[in-house]
Amino acid sequence: MQIDDPNIIAEVRAVFDRYEAALMANETATLDAIFWADPRTVRFGIGEILYGIEAIRAFRASVKAYAQRTQRQVRITAFGQDVAATHLEYERIGTGLVGRETKIMARIPGQGWRVVSAHVSLLAEGDPGRVMGELR
Repeated sequence: MQIDDPNIIAEVRAVFDRYEAALMANETATLDAIFWADPRTVRFGIGEILYGIEAIRAFRASVKAYAQRTQRQVRITAFGQDVAATHLEYERIGTGLVGRETKIMARIPGQGWRVVSAHVSLLAEGDPGRVMGELR
């Protein structure tokens, strides 16, 4: 298994960037299309625990707008040709809140890259990672 094939990293980064743009614009159809349309898909959010694509779609339909954010750091690791993990450290604009988002992506036959699992969290007020350059 080749780890971090530059071509795979570029493919996954393109999906990552498309997702981020859609999130900031609240383009629900694009967000839904990037997630694997399967009952096994999981998304743990800031305030929600969602099992299956239908629960994820219902949540997305309820969102009027997502908090705007800036990317502080992005890391992508590819495992072979068909699996990758993306890690985003971000800051919510105007709030000082720091969040993390991890996505596991898989190349689904006939569909391309899809998010099969996602986890989003915010650091608490006293967490040392809130200040850039502190412990990570």
